[in-house]
Amino acid sequence: MKLSSIKRFYLINKLFLQYGLDEFMPWHILPWYVKFGRQCFFWLRNKHKDKSQAQRLRLCLEALGPVYIKFGQMLSTRRDLLSDELAKELGQLQDNVPSFDGNDAVKLISDNLQCPVEDVFDDFELTPLASASIAQVHCGTLKSNGKQVVIKVIRPDIEQVIVSDTDLMLTFAKLLTKVLPKQSARLRPVEVVLEYRRTILNELNLGKELANTQTLRNNFIDSESLYIPETYSDYCFDNMIVMERIFGIPVADIAQLNAQNTNMQVLAERGVEVFFTQVFRDSFFHADMHPGNIFVSRENPQSPKYIGIDCGIVGTLNKEDQRYLAENFVAFFNNDYRKVATLHVDSGWVPSDTNVDEFEFAIRQVLEPLFAKPLAEISFGHVLVSLFDTARQFNMQVQPQLVLLQKTLLYIEGLGRQLYPELDLWKTAKPFLENWLKEQMGPKALYQSVKTNAPFWVEKMPELPNLIYDNLKRSQKEQALWQQNQQRLLRNQHLQQRSQFWTFLAATSGICSTLLYVKEGLELPCILSGALSLLCWVKAWQSEDRYLN
Repeated sequence: MKLSSIKRFYLINKLFLQYGLDEFMPWHILPWYVKFGRQCFFWLRNKHKDKSQAQRLRLCLEALGPVYIKFGQMLSTRRDLLSDELAKELGQLQDNVPSFDGNDAVKLISDNLQCPVEDVFDDFELTPLASASIAQVHCGTLKSNGKQVVIKVIRPDIEQVIVSDTDLMLTFAKLLTKVLPKQSARLRPVEVVLEYRRTILNELNLGKELANTQTLRNNFIDSESLYIPETYSDYCFDNMIVMERIFGIPVADIAQLNAQNTNMQVLAERGVEVFFTQVFRDSFFHADMHPGNIFVSRENPQSPKYIGIDCGIVGTLNKEDQRYLAENFVAFFNNDYRKVATLHVDSGWVPSDTNVDEFEFAIRQVLEPLFAKPLAEISFGHVLVSLFDTARQFNMQVQPQLVLLQKTLLYIEGLGRQLYPELDLWKTAKPFLENWLKEQMGPKALYQSVKTNAPFWVEKMPELPNLIYDNLKRSQKEQALWQQNQQRLLRNQHLQQRSQFWTFLAATSGICSTLLYVKEGLELPCILSGALSLLCWVKAWQSEDRYLN
C-alpha cells in the first residue's frame, strides 16, 4: 500500500470513529482482534453524540469528499439494503464540492478544440455555473449560431482519485465480509462497491452521456411532457460536452412553481407517464432522475413540461423483462399474488425449482399489509422493494436493470408526491400498462409485427425455393451422416465386446498357467496355457486398437 493510501486510510478511520460510526458494528459477535484494534485508537472518540446514527453517517460521508458523497447518494436509493431512516438521511446528500480553477477548464477546452476558447465561444464565463463531484459547468455562447450553451468538463485527475478511494472502499468491504459473514450475505458490500465503481467510472465518459442525451431527445422530440436539451456533437469529446442552456425552474422549487400558477396535478401525473413511457415504449430510461437533474419549463404553466439533463446513467430492459414487469405491475393492481409468483419463475428471476405455493405465501405476507391502505397512499416503489427483498429469500439473482428501475421509480414517485401529495400513482399507471400489454399481445401487436416484417419477407421471397431445396439437401446429408454414425457406433460396440472377450480369456489362461506352474512346474500344460494367454492378450490388443481408431 502506498504512503498516500495509508494516510487516506487513517483519515477515513479517524472520521469513522469521530462520528461514532463504530456504533453500527455488532460488537458482541465481532472477533477479539477487531475489538483490540478499536482500543488501539483510544484517543479517537465520538464527537457528535447529540446526533442520530443516520445523521452522523451523512456528515461523515460529506467530510470524506465527493467520491463518498456520490456513494452515499447511490446507497440512498438502495432501500432493499438500508432502513427508511438511513435512506432518507442519505438522500439529503448534496454535491457541495468546491469548483476547480476556471483556467484549468479553459486549458482542457482549448486542448480539445485545438484553438483558443475565444475562437468558438463568445461570453465564456470563467466562473462555473455549477460544480459537482465529477464535473463542472461553464456558460458561453456559440459563435457559429449565437446559441447560449453550457460546457460540461470533467475534473482534472478525478479518475485517479476515484480509483484510489474505491480501492479503499473495496478493502473495507472485503474486510467486512470476513468479520461479519452473515450480515454481509444480505448487504453484499463487495457487490455494492463494485457496482458503484462501474457506475461512477462510466460517468467519466461524456461520450456515453452525449449518445444517451441524443437518444432520449429523439425519443421525446415532439413530446408535451419532456424536453431534452440539444447537444452540439462537433464540440463534444470524452471529457467535454456542449449542450443548449436551459432556463427552467428547478423541480424542487415548489414556491416558484406555485408562484407561476403551475398545474401541479398535471405535472405530477406527467412525471409518472414519462417514466412508464421510457421504460415500456422505448426500453431506454433516464436512471438518475433526482431533483438536481430535473427542471420545469416556464412556458405554459397549465400544461407544464419537464426538462431533463445529465443523462450519464441510463437503464434498458429487453422485451421479455418489459413484458414480465408490466404483467407483474398489473398483477399488483389486481392483488393477484399467484400471478406475481408464477411470473418470477417463468421469467427466470428465481430458480425454476422454486416452490410456487411457498413463494406466493411469502409475497402475500409481505404485500397484504401494504394493500390494506387506500391505493393513493401506497408507495409503488416500496412495493417493488418489498417484492424484490422477498424474492431474494428464494435465491433471486440480482438484476442490475431492475435495481436501476427500482431506484428511478422511487425518485419519480417521491418527486410526484412532493409536487402533488394526492397523486394516485396506481390510477395513473394502470391504464398505461394495460394498454401497453394489449398492444404487445393482442391483434394490434400481430398486425404491427406483420407490418414491420413484411418488407423483409417480400425481399426474401424469391430466395425461398432455393432455401427449401438447400434445407432438404442438408437434411439428406444429415440423415446419411446420422446413419454412418449409427453404423460406426454399432461396429465399435461389437469390437469392444470382442476386446472384452479376449481380455477375459487371456486373464483366465494366465491364471491357469500360474496355478499349473506352482503345482507341476514348467511342464507342457503350463507352457500351452501361457502361450494361449499371450495369444489372447494380442487378440484383445488388436480389437482395442481397431475400436479406438
